[in-house]
Amino acid sequence: MPSMTSYEHGAPCWTDLATSEPARAKSFYSMLFGWTYVDNDMGNGQFYSMAQLNGVDAGAIYGQGAEEIEQGIPARWSTYINVDDVDAAAAKVVPAGGTLMMEPFDVMGVGRMALVFDPTGAVVALWQFKQDFGARVVNEPGAMTWHELMTRDTDVAADFYERLLGWHSHSEDMGGFDYTVFHLGEEYPAGGMVEMDDSYAGVRPHWMVYFSVSDCDATVALAVANAGKVVVPPTDIPPGRFAILSDPQGATFAVMTVNEE
Repeated sequence: MPSMTSYEHGAPCWTDLATSEPARAKSFYSMLFGWTYVDNDMGNGQFYSMAQLNGVDAGAIYGQGAEEIEQGIPARWSTYINVDDVDAAAAKVVPAGGTLMMEPFDVMGVGRMALVFDPTGAVVALWQFKQDFGARVVNEPGAMTWHELMTRDTDVAADFYERLLGWHSHSEDMGGFDYTVFHLGEEYPAGGMVEMDDSYAGVRPHWMVYFSVSDCDATVALAVANAGKVVVPPTDIPPGRFAILSDPQGATFAVMTVNEE
C-alpha cells in the first residue's frame, strides 16, 4: 500500500465530501471503495467521518449545514493543497487574481486552512498541517490518485496557480485533445487541467478528484447498481481507463484504472 508520511508545498494532500445525506454517502462509498469510518464529533449533531482503507486515512465525509442545503448548494468533493504557511499563501490569493472565500482559520488543533476561489471560479482549499498532514494512502484502489481542474480559461488558471503555489504547466496529447499537467518544480506532477467546452454548459469550474480502482468498468457498474449515475462512461486515455460518476446525492468524482506501465 503506497503510504504517505508528508507532502511537499503545493502538493494535493487531502479530499473530503460535503453531502446532504452523510449516512447514505458513507454506505455508498463503503460499498464502492471498501471504506470504513472513524466518526469525529464536531458538535450540533455533526460528524467528520474519516474514511479509511485498512485502518489508514484516505479522505473524509461530512454533512452539509442546513443553510447550505436550503440554498441548494450541491454535494461536492473538495481538493486540499498542502502549503508551508497558509497565511502567507492566502496573502498571495488576491494579488494573483483570486478571491478569499474564508480567511485562514484553525481546525480543531490539527491544522490551519483557507478556502479560495481561483479567478475562473473553482474552489480549492489550502492546508497547513499541525497534527494531520493529509491522506496516509494514495494511488491504491479506493484512495485518491489525481486532482484535475475543470475550467473555462486555462491560461488564467495556469497563471494563478503558478503565482500562488509555484506550479509550472505544460500540455500533453491525451489521445485527440490537449491536456495541461501541473508540476511542482521540474518533475513532480501536482495535478491536471481540462478546458471545458460547450458540452459543459451549466457546469461550474471545479476541481475533480480521481480515485484509483482496480477495474474501472466493474466499479462503474457497481456504482450504477447502487443509485450512482454515469457522467462520462469508461474511456481509454494514455495513462489508463477512467470514468466520471455522480453519487446518489449528486457529488461528482472520477475513478481510474492506471496502466501498469
